[in-house]
Amino acid sequence: MKTHLLVPLGCIAVLAGCTTLPATDSPLAQARSEYNTAQANPQVAALAAGELKQAADSLDKANNASHKGEKAAVVDHLAYVTKQHVAIAEETARQKAAELAVTNASAERDRVRLAARTREAEVAQRSAQASQSSAEASQRAAESAQRRSEASQRQSEASQRESEASKRQSEASQRQSEDSQRQAASERHAANSAALAAQSAQQRTQDAESRTRELEQQLKAMEAKQTDRGFVVTLGDVLFDTNEAKLKAGGVRSVQKLADFFKQYPQRKVMIEGFTDSTGTLGRNQELSNDRASSVRTALLEMGIGTERITSRGYGESYPVADNNTVAGRQLNRRVEIIVSNDSGNIAPR
Repeated sequence: MKTHLLVPLGCIAVLAGCTTLPATDSPLAQARSEYNTAQANPQVAALAAGELKQAADSLDKANNASHKGEKAAVVDHLAYVTKQHVAIAEETARQKAAELAVTNASAERDRVRLAARTREAEVAQRSAQASQSSAEASQRAAESAQRRSEASQRQSEASQRESEASKRQSEASQRQSEDSQRQAASERHAANSAALAAQSAQQRTQDAESRTRELEQQLKAMEAKQTDRGFVVTLGDVLFDTNEAKLKAGGVRSVQKLADFFKQYPQRKVMIEGFTDSTGTLGRNQELSNDRASSVRTALLEMGIGTERITSRGYGESYPVADNNTVAGRQLNRRVEIIVSNDSGNIAPR
């Protein structure tokens, strides 16, 4: 590989145009020295040409600044940058040289391994050929013995066929007897299975009726009402702070009862719907109904009921259950209704 020496144009200009060179211990002189050393290193020139070119460009700038008589701080800074580029070029060359050494060593190692495997394969092939010859001789001897054995076998098979004919007649009679026994056992088993199935169905019916009675009793204890949509538990306005969504202590206790119920019946889901009276703006009433429904939902979540089982929505002043023109009617309309799903988790839409 040919090495091209790069001489920065700034160096030529300074050497040709200046009567007084910088001191040999100045940063610029040091930068020139370090650059020349790196440039003279074949390894750096070959493996870090790009980085060496950046160092040359920096040195050109430093030489030009010195030639133009710029401040020493500027020249020193440019010289420092040059030295850094030189150091980068030298380090890059060292790294690439190390990588090449590793690559070459790996290639030689692979060549030695391949030669060893080739020799092993040749030895194995010769051994296999010897084994095959021995096996073929053994095979011929075995075939001869096999022919003799087959002649004897044919004689034995003729006698065996006669014996098997007699045996088949005996087995036919035995199978007829066994078929009769299996049919009788099958009929007994069918009768027993039918009886067990009837008992199991009756037990399941009784269990379902018992669970239904228990569920209805628990819901009635929470003053739930049966509707077309399912059982509905109503939380009145008195269980919330006035014009607020925060549950009072009584409301929390009511929700805890609901949470205990839903833990016993994990297949059941719940729809929480909030309502207000007609007092106030539509926007405020909608917001309050949403917040109260969400407050009950949050309480159930905190008590261990999964989010996938709970749906909540506010209806504002829609769907009143009493006359909004009376105090008592408005109080009844300010409510949160909790609808319990059927066993399939379904709730009829409003």
